[in-house]
Formats: sequence, C-alpha cells, structure tokens
Amino acid sequence: MKRMIKRIFLFALILAIAGCAELRQLSEQFESPRPLTNQEVIEGLREALIIGSNSAAAGLSATDGYYRDQAVRIMLPPEAQIITDNLSLIPGGEKLVADIILSINRAAEDAAREAAPIFAGAVRNMTIGEGFAILRGENDAATRYLSLHTRNELFNLYQPKIKSSTDKPVVGNISTSESWNTLTTQWNRVANSAVGRMADLKPVDVDLDRYLTDKALDGLFLKLAQEEEKIRTDPAARVTDLLKRVFG
Repeated sequence: MKRMIKRIFLFALILAIAGCAELRQLSEQFESPRPLTNQEVIEGLREALIIGSNSAAAGLSATDGYYRDQAVRIMLPPEAQIITDNLSLIPGGEKLVADIILSINRAAEDAAREAAPIFAGAVRNMTIGEGFAILRGENDAATRYLSLHTRNELFNLYQPKIKSSTDKPVVGNISTSESWNTLTTQWNRVANSAVGRMADLKPVDVDLDRYLTDKALDGLFLKLAQEEEKIRTDPAARVTDLLKRVFG
C-alpha cells in the first residue's frame, strides 16, 4: 500500500513539473519583448548599413554589375547627346560610342570594389538621436542619411579610384579616358569646322571623371536603398539576431 502511495505521489509530482515547464514556455512566448536600448539601435543600424553596402558594392563590382543593370547603367554624359544624334558625321561613330559606354561601366564596376570600406567608416559617426529617427523613418531613411552626410566625402575618396579605373585599359586594351578623348576629339573637329559652325554644332567638353563618379555613386546609393528596404520589410533578409531584434 505504501509503495502504491509513493508511486501515485511520484506520478503527480512528474505531472506538476511538466505542467510548470509548459506554463513557463507559454509565459516566455507571450512575454513582452525587452525594450531596445540606445546602443542596440545604433549597432543594429550600423550592422544593417554595413551588410547593405557590402551587398550593394559586391553586386555592382561584378562583371556587368553596372552594364547589364538598366537601373544603374551609365550612359554618355548629357552633353554628348549632340554626338549621338549626329553619329553619321564621325567615322565608325556607332562602334566608338558602344565601346566607350562599355568601358565607362567597366570603370565604375572596378571602382565599386572600394565602396564598402568607405561606407563602413562613415556609419561610425551616427548619433543616438539620428539612429532613432532613421529607425522610425521611411524605408530608405538610412540611405538618405548617408547620402546627405557622406556624399561629398565619398566623392573625394571615390574619384581618385574612378580616375585610376578610367586610365586603366579595359576594352580592347584601350582605357576609358582614351576612348572618350578619341570620341570628343573627332566630334569637336567636326563641330569647330566651317560646316560645323554653319550647322551650329557645339563642341563637347566634359569632366568625365567627375561625371562618372557622380553616376557611380548614384547607382551605389540606389542599390543601398534597395538593400535597406529588404532588411526593413523582409524577415529573411535580417541575417543576424541584432537585425531581427531592431527591425523585427
């Protein structure tokens, strides 16, 4: 009899322990999440921007990263529209334009390899107030913040890399700068001729490195905005526990 009572008591104890464990699990499931600390917000935003900029830069720095993507593909400067409208006046004009567009985008793809570290250094100065404003902002709030606060610095850091790229042979062992100079030299010879002046053709004088740097950064910020939106709206894009917590 005593043995039976012990068994019943042991069975009841096991049920009680199991019940407590289940109640604890339910309690944990419905427990309100711990409020985010200021430091978590800043670190989460920094992490999101670094992940986003790495992804954006990696995509653009791949072969055809710029060239095959219509959203960021770099065309000739607007000032060169007059050239493309009168290609028949330049021997081999169509091929020359096609080659320079390809080489311009190759230069941007080459320079994009250096973008991510520049962004990583820029996000370290974000304040707590700015962090919370970004967290509560639109889906591209962090990207707009970076563009506003770092674009000039990024331009100054990025342009020498663009120049190095435009001076490097990329297509047919010809550099982007050489292709552009050939195109504009041939065009300006026509525009400055007697016939060109009578037709009111205008010479083209563009700082190619400045133009290319601006367009390359435009594409980079566009891709960064897309990566930021994914992290904000797609749970699968939150690849770390901190991102899940800050953007969850």
